[in-house]
Amino acid sequence: MSEQNSPIQADSLPRQDIKTNPSYTANPVLLMTQTDSRDKWSKKMDFLLSVIGFAVDLGNVWRFPYICYQNGGGAFLIPYTLMAIFGGVPLFYMELALGQFHRTGAISIWKRICPIFKGIGFAICIIALYVSFYYNTIIAWALYYFYSSFTGTLPWTSCDNPWNTPNCTNYFGKSNVTWTTFSKSPAEEFYTRKVLEIQKSSGLYDIGGIRWQLILCLFLIFTIVYFSLWKGVKTSGKVVWVTATLPYIVLLILLVRGATLPGAWRGIVFYLRPDWEKLMSTAVWVDAAAQIFFSLGPGFGVLLALASYNHFNNNCYRDAIVTSAVNCLTSFLSGFVIFTVLGYMAEMRDVEVEDVAKDKGPSLLFITYPEAIANMVGSTFFAIIFFLMMVTLGLDSTFGGLEAVITAVMDEYPHILAKQRELFVLSLITICFLGSLTTLTHGGAYVVKLLEEFGAGCSILAVVLLEAIAVSWFYGIQRFCNDVKAMLGFTPGIFWKVCWVAISPAFLAFIIVSSLLDQPPLMLFDYHYPEWSISVGYLIGASSFICIPFYMVYKLVWTPGSLKQVRKS
Repeated sequence: MSEQNSPIQADSLPRQDIKTNPSYTANPVLLMTQTDSRDKWSKKMDFLLSVIGFAVDLGNVWRFPYICYQNGGGAFLIPYTLMAIFGGVPLFYMELALGQFHRTGAISIWKRICPIFKGIGFAICIIALYVSFYYNTIIAWALYYFYSSFTGTLPWTSCDNPWNTPNCTNYFGKSNVTWTTFSKSPAEEFYTRKVLEIQKSSGLYDIGGIRWQLILCLFLIFTIVYFSLWKGVKTSGKVVWVTATLPYIVLLILLVRGATLPGAWRGIVFYLRPDWEKLMSTAVWVDAAAQIFFSLGPGFGVLLALASYNHFNNNCYRDAIVTSAVNCLTSFLSGFVIFTVLGYMAEMRDVEVEDVAKDKGPSLLFITYPEAIANMVGSTFFAIIFFLMMVTLGLDSTFGGLEAVITAVMDEYPHILAKQRELFVLSLITICFLGSLTTLTHGGAYVVKLLEEFGAGCSILAVVLLEAIAVSWFYGIQRFCNDVKAMLGFTPGIFWKVCWVAISPAFLAFIIVSSLLDQPPLMLFDYHYPEWSISVGYLIGASSFICIPFYMVYKLVWTPGSLKQVRKS
């Protein structure tokens, strides 16, 4: 795919300006675009673990396994792999290369690529804020479970608790109990009636009061995040050695335990059994493309930010291949962990596996899996390590998402924020905490679902699409490839160029159009979202994307000269 040459020793060459170097496009040499005062990763592994930690998140544990078995089991791996090769990985590589070459965040980088697209950077920051408003609440739920697990008998084991209802049915180990459509497991009632207390809310019209226990959990989460980010990559790079590696240890422990459970084989067969007819459905290919893009995370500005602290000659090509492969394999591994347990539950309930896993959302993590854990030998131990894994998985992604905003804003306004990082990070964390308060109410789960559906849905895909177009068509694919050659000593091959120019943007356009044309009714538990809330959701999605055309209009109106001059100025 590439032509190998000896890499240029970048850090020893004098600083130059890209626009004043007339031989740049024909004979690329190192062009220092950043002063040596910029922070750098202490070790290469700090960077790799940070990228892996961002890409491997809670969605790998619940979304991929469910989508896989919903869309043809083992057959789904075919569209998933193709979408990764031709769509996700090329854009992942592109963002790492952009961040490493220009050494700046998601806003100011557009001054050097195509200034008229600078609104993309502002849109990325707004999307990151929306994600922080709900994603950290899910981590707070996991922390609540983690705290509740330190007991001899897990609180979601029986129906004898104050929050249980007459519909609570504990069927494990009991042959005389019948499971009906009205039955609720102890784990489900613990999640809905104890953790969320959703029974005290009638929906988005009345979300109720704030759960103080969840506020304390969220405060602790943001405290950890603050002290991990306040000094920059020097501190966050050390924290990820724990948060990015611990989940793999826990996954392996849970996989071994799950494989020894009665009926585990039923879950594995269901997970991998190919349904070739599913491949004829457009929805399967849309799901595969959406899963790979949201899993790898191009467009969130995180890869730009993390790569901007690399040394100029770091091999970002190899990093992109390695971290993408780790992410995809982690998703596949987590499927085995989840479905061994689902097979066990199907065996215990005497039902089919498809009747156990009916929800791809957080309830798979907070109802289905905890229910199985509660009935294992050593349940307390497995509950503690499982929810500890969930907390660390979530923290990694939060580190990356907020670092993207921090880097973008500080690079855009260095004269104001250069020496005020600690204060700026504290202000950002405070904004995220206050923005999360509605998700901590009795009806907070409804708000989480709304933000999850619209806060970073089609808007982030549209951002990635415009980013790919701006780099490949406006900045120029040859110029971008020259940048890569200046860093790595070799030019990307024809495969990467074709993907960047045509295939990856086409995949993204396909997902966006298909998603907009097929909008299933939004519901959570038994609650159907009213029409006005769907309109609010669309406004949330549009509020970030609208920055892009607004900035284009501003640039065209206030910058003198022709369109070509405006585009380059």
